[in-house]
Amino acid sequence: MIRLYTWSTPNGVKISIALEELGLDYEVIPIDITRDEQFAPDYLAISPNNKIPAIVDGDISLFESGAILLYLANKTGKLAPRAGGTEYYRMMQWLMWQTAHFGPMLGQVHHFLKFNPGKSEYAEKRYYQEALRLYRVLNSRLEGREYIADEFSIVDIATWPWASRFEFQQIDLHDFPEVMRWYLDLAGRPAFQRGYKVPNENWRIPQP
Repeated sequence: MIRLYTWSTPNGVKISIALEELGLDYEVIPIDITRDEQFAPDYLAISPNNKIPAIVDGDISLFESGAILLYLANKTGKLAPRAGGTEYYRMMQWLMWQTAHFGPMLGQVHHFLKFNPGKSEYAEKRYYQEALRLYRVLNSRLEGREYIADEFSIVDIATWPWASRFEFQQIDLHDFPEVMRWYLDLAGRPAFQRGYKVPNENWRIPQP
């Protein structure tokens, strides 16, 4: 059984949603980042960057959500095109976009607009404008297609949890109709609803 070390963050939710979509058995080990449990020596042995999520599957342990999603897709042969083909690399470019941009930049929005408002007008403006740009990119990509990489994949699973924090980002999804359509479609999937509540059973998917 896969052991999932996680907390209630967008990156953590990525993996619980993927495990639910794939129907894999897993055990949840909460890592309370509000109590600095991610710095415990036993956890650092699994995730040396002291971040969640991480998994242990038999003899392999992995950290970084993008790497974990790729591992789970390759393990099951689901949620990603076969490696090496054109469709695989098209999928990969959007996965890299999420892990490099639609994640880290939105995390900065959370830091300055949600948790530290009024500390830096420059930072608030800079990261909010970048959030708007990224949502425009995503909205444009979803025009005429149901999912980011054409077929439902780990890219949608990686990206959606960050969009679910639209309130933190002061983003009105009504301004991005393609994103809102995609967001609500995925929010209705049972696996997303189950995975979103890991490890916090009281969490509910935000509705625009």
